[in-house]
Amino acid sequence: MNKIDLGKDNINKLLLAFSIPCVISMLINSVYNIVDQIFIGQGVGTLGNAATNVIFPLVIVFNAFAGLIGNGAAANLSLKLGENKKDEAAKGVGQAIVLTIIISILLGVISFIAMPKLIMLFGCTENVYPYALEYGRIVCIGAPFMIIYSALSNIIRADGAPKYSMIMLVVGAIINIILDPIFIFVFNKGVAGGAIATVIGQFVSFLISIIYIKKFKSIKLKKESLKIDKDIFRVLGLGLSSCITQCTVLILFIFMNNMMTKLGATSKYGADIPLSVYGVISKINSIYISMVLGVSIGAQPIIGFNYGAGNKNRVKEILKKILIINFIIGIIFNAIYFFFPRELAGIFIKADDPSYELFMEFATLMCHSFYLLMGLNAFEMTGSISIQSLGKVKKATALSFIRQIILLIPISILLGIVLNKGLLGMVYAGCISDGICFIIALFMIGSEYISLGKKDYSSDKEEKVDNKDYKGKHIVITISREYASGGRYVGKLLADKLGINFYDKELITLAAKESGLSKKYIEEIDENSRRTENDDRIFIAESKVIKKLAKNESCVIVGRCADYILKDNKDVLKVFLYSDEDNKVNRAVKYYGLDKNKAPKIISKINKEREKHYKFYTNRNWKDFDNYDLIINVDSQGVEKTAEYISNYIK
Repeated sequence: MNKIDLGKDNINKLLLAFSIPCVISMLINSVYNIVDQIFIGQGVGTLGNAATNVIFPLVIVFNAFAGLIGNGAAANLSLKLGENKKDEAAKGVGQAIVLTIIISILLGVISFIAMPKLIMLFGCTENVYPYALEYGRIVCIGAPFMIIYSALSNIIRADGAPKYSMIMLVVGAIINIILDPIFIFVFNKGVAGGAIATVIGQFVSFLISIIYIKKFKSIKLKKESLKIDKDIFRVLGLGLSSCITQCTVLILFIFMNNMMTKLGATSKYGADIPLSVYGVISKINSIYISMVLGVSIGAQPIIGFNYGAGNKNRVKEILKKILIINFIIGIIFNAIYFFFPRELAGIFIKADDPSYELFMEFATLMCHSFYLLMGLNAFEMTGSISIQSLGKVKKATALSFIRQIILLIPISILLGIVLNKGLLGMVYAGCISDGICFIIALFMIGSEYISLGKKDYSSDKEEKVDNKDYKGKHIVITISREYASGGRYVGKLLADKLGINFYDKELITLAAKESGLSKKYIEEIDENSRRTENDDRIFIAESKVIKKLAKNESCVIVGRCADYILKDNKDVLKVFLYSDEDNKVNRAVKYYGLDKNKAPKIISKINKEREKHYKFYTNRNWKDFDNYDLIINVDSQGVEKTAEYISNYIK
C-alpha cells in the first residue's frame, strides 16, 4: 500500500489492486448461501429451497448486527490509529468484541425460541413450515459463530491483514461446500444436513478469527480494553450506515416472500413454487450484485482521494471506467438470465421432482419479466456508491432506496393487489422499477459528472502567516466560540496585542498540505458544515498541524477542537466565548450580511453543527465549561476589551 499513489498511478492498475480483492470477498459471502441452495434443492426439492429462502431474512439480521459493530469498530480503529491514540483504538476493538459476543448469543437464543413465529412473519407456507423450522433452528445455533467472525473480519482488515480475513472466509466456504453433499446425500439429513454443514464452516471461520485476537499488529488488547462504557455508542455510530443498508434489504426480502406466497396461492403455481423460485434466483442474482458492488466499493477510496485532492478530471475518468465495467457485467448477466433461465433454475431442482415443470415455467417467467432489465441496476448500484465517495451521503442514500423501497414495493402492491393483476403484476413490477430507477440514476450520475467540471480545486494560493517576533513565555491560546459572538475578532485582536501569530482559516492551508486534499475542498466542507468520508482525514491533518504549531511557537488558534487536541499541554490557555442571542443576531446582520428574520435560525443551526462536530471527535460536550480556563460573555465588555482582558490575564 505504501507504494501505491492514488493520485498519480494508472487508474486501471489501481482498480485491479483495489476492486479484485473486494469482489472476491463479496463473492465468498454469496457462495455460502448458493451452495446450500443447490444441494438442498437437489436433495430435498422445491420445499427445501423455499425453506432456505424463508430463513434468509434472519441471516440478513445477523449480518446487520455484525456490520453495525464490525464496521464501526474498524472505522474507529483506523481513525484512532491515525490520531496515534493506540489505547483508545484498543478500547474500541475490545468493547466491540465483548459486545459482539453478548449480542450474538442473545440473537441466537431469541431467534431459536421465537423461530415458529419468525418464519411465519418471513412468508412461510404450511407445506414449507417443518423444513424451515428444522433448518432455521440449526442456523440459530451457528448465529454466534457467524456474527462474531463477520464482525471480526472487518476489524482484521482494518488492522492491515486483508489476506488473513479473506483466508478465514474462504476456508469456511470450502468446508461448507465439502460437507453439504456428505450430510445431505450420504447421511440423508435433508435441510438439516445443509444447515449443519453451514454451521461447521462458520465455526471454523470463527476459530480462525478468534486466533487473530492475540495477533493484532497495530494494538494490544488489555483487560481494561474489554470494559463496555458509553464510548461504545460512538463506535456503533460509525457502523450505522451498513446496518441501515442491511435493514433495507431485510424489508424488501420479507415483503417479496409474503407477496410471492400470497399471490402465488391464487395462481396455478401455488404458494410454494414462487417462494422457492424467488429464493434461488435471488441467490444467483447475489453473484451479479457482489461483482458490481465489489468493483464500486473497491473504487471508493480512489474516487474519494482524488475528489478530495481536487483531481476532478481523474475522478471523471474513474467514474466513467467503473460505469462501463459494471454495465458490461450487467449486460452479460442479463443475457444469461434471458437466454438460459431453465439451465440456471435446473441447478437447484431434480428433474424427477413432481413440481419440476411448474418450477421451470415460473423461473423462466421471472427471468423474462422481473429480471428483464436487471442489467440496468448496475447504474443505480455504481451511482449510489460513487456519489457517496464524493461526500453526497443523502443523495447516495436516496438513490440506493429508490429501486428497493420507493419504487418496487409500491408498484408491486399497485399491480398485484390494487389492479388485481396477481402474480403476473408482481413479476412485472421488477422490470418497471428497474427501468424507472435507471432513468433517475442516469440523471443523478449525469448531474454529478457535469458538476465535476464546474468545481475548480486547482491552483490554490497559499495564505502566508507572518512569524511575529514574540519574546515572552511560550503560550498557546485556543478559542472556542459561538457563531456571531465576535470570538474570531477577539482572537485576532489578542494575537496582535501579544505579538503572536493567529490561526483560523490559515489552518486550512496547512491542513491541505498535511492531508493532500485541496484547500478549496476543505474550505467548502468547513463553510457548509457537511459530513464527508474525508472528515476523519481532515481532522487528523488539522490535529497534526495544531500540535506542530503548539510545539514550535506561541499563537492563537480558533476552533477545530484545539482545546481538546492540546488538552495535555501545560502551556495552553483554553477560552470559550459566547454572546447573548440578540447581540449575536445584530452582529450577524451587521458583519455577515444575514437577513434579520433568518439570522436566529442560521446561528442556531451553525452552533448545533459545531456542538455535534466537537462531540463526535472529543466525546465531550462543547458547552461543558469544565473544558475551559476562561469563559467570557463578549457582550459584558465588548470585543476590544475582551481581547484586552485576556491579554492582561496572560501577562
